[in-house]
Amino acid sequence: MSQQTSVNPDQRPVVSALRERPQADVLIIGAGINGIATFWDLALQGVDAVIVDKGDFVSGASAASSHMIHGGIRYLENGEFRLVRESVEERNGLIRTAPHYVKPLHTTVPIFSTFSGVMSAPLKFLTHKSGKPTERGAALIKIGLSFYDAFSGGGGGTVPRHEFRGRKSSLHRLPRLNPGIKYTATYYDASMHDPERLALDVLHDGLEAQTAGRAANYVEAVGSADGSVVLRDVLTGEEFPFTAKAIVNTSGPWTDLTNEALGTPSRYMGGTKGSHIVVDNPELLAATGGGEIFFENNDGRIVLIYPLKGKVMIGTTDLEHDMHDPIRCTEEEVDYFFELVSHVFPDIRVDRSQIVFRFAGVRPLPRHDASSPGSVSRDYAIERGTLAGTAVPALSLVGGKWTTFRALAEHLSTEILGLLGRSRTASTEGREIGGGRDFPVTGSALTVWLGEHAGPVGRERAEQLLERYGTRAEQIIAGLGDDTPLIEAPEYSAEEIAWLAEHELVARLDDLVLRRTSLAFTGKVTTPLLRELLAVTAPLLGWDDARADAELTRAIDLLNDHHGLDAAVSSTTH
Repeated sequence: MSQQTSVNPDQRPVVSALRERPQADVLIIGAGINGIATFWDLALQGVDAVIVDKGDFVSGASAASSHMIHGGIRYLENGEFRLVRESVEERNGLIRTAPHYVKPLHTTVPIFSTFSGVMSAPLKFLTHKSGKPTERGAALIKIGLSFYDAFSGGGGGTVPRHEFRGRKSSLHRLPRLNPGIKYTATYYDASMHDPERLALDVLHDGLEAQTAGRAANYVEAVGSADGSVVLRDVLTGEEFPFTAKAIVNTSGPWTDLTNEALGTPSRYMGGTKGSHIVVDNPELLAATGGGEIFFENNDGRIVLIYPLKGKVMIGTTDLEHDMHDPIRCTEEEVDYFFELVSHVFPDIRVDRSQIVFRFAGVRPLPRHDASSPGSVSRDYAIERGTLAGTAVPALSLVGGKWTTFRALAEHLSTEILGLLGRSRTASTEGREIGGGRDFPVTGSALTVWLGEHAGPVGRERAEQLLERYGTRAEQIIAGLGDDTPLIEAPEYSAEEIAWLAEHELVARLDDLVLRRTSLAFTGKVTTPLLRELLAVTAPLLGWDDARADAELTRAIDLLNDHHGLDAAVSSTTH
């Protein structure tokens, strides 16, 4: 069935708002974290901004992150001191402004040599040439972490300084580590438990800051004509023109493809694919000691073994990728991850039967000729141009990463304000984000919060919702009424799912399981669960039986094809 046949345009109020007023000061194309943060920043300046994405919000590169907010210690070797300083400052800032999703992360680096990389690192720093990748030894890691602490200001009261341990002490603390290690280094970065939800908080903050602001998922920029951008509703196929005083392309690794569609071909991007798997392996989970295991493999790739939501995430790869090709975590990458685990924890067995989720994305890196993709700069740049055949300014964002999204957006929006002849009136620096506002970060504050808000649902459930949504849980608790656990996923209730469907711009069934909840990430999705979710959401979203069937088929196919959930979601059972 065509995805357009059962979708009523009147059920898409976010698109109707664009058709009814098809103009704005700024049109942002691409609703990953950098586009969303730019929308937020502009909204605070009172700018009439619109953001669209051909998929769901935060469904591209931003959804495929390693769930970390980090300073980027290895960027020091590339001489990217500005980026490291900015990253560390932004990491510390997010721990304070988004404490519901960003928390200090204890990280251990297993080290198998003393001096490896000491000779190659200075050469790389001085010549900016990648050379042959080498595994970093203790001496080089010690130097790097000392610099890292300096950039952190000794932690600035946010994270502690690094520590080094010898083999005996390291194995006492983490006894399942490879006994061939010589040292471990421990330091703190930050975890980002729910990147999609953090981005949605930023989006809602933007919508609340500027009533004129509009955000629409599943709306693609497909061309330009007569000084306008041609937008297409992906769900209905309807096309309509949209005019703006400035166009901003924040479509990440798709930036060149977006520019091509707009009639201004570019060759800015050279993204690399990074994949991850999530496994249900209690033995491996316990072996991590509750902290991340993070190191650079001898092929130059960054490796992480990361306990998250009761599972273990393993990543990542760094492979050249053509954006015309599908983005998948391949079987070869899975084999690579298993080899990594066996290198670090040689007596722990991990196999494919334990994989509950797999995902892949392409980093929005600049075009490069480096022999080692891992050495390509993670910094960002703004490319300037105009919309085809017009004098309308068109900016393209190249690069950027989760950690620096706030600072990047402030830089980009300042550039946009200059194009509009306007001045900055507010800053996002230090501004609490979404459910991070008034979030109880101490035990006593938590007790007070639960005492004030737990009444309708009980303390245990209220604390669960607080952990899931931050202080936005207040709105959800107030809107629940009854709180009926789902049969197939009792950690969520039917009323909670209904609230998400009504208030969080859900347009497709997979939006719920992949981005509004952690159901897919933790391996909870089954066909019966999808049916149960449809029974709750279809009436609220105006989906008839044909549309509901189409959504079920799409969700099953997407989860099986993209995320390797064949064992849990069978297309033969619906």
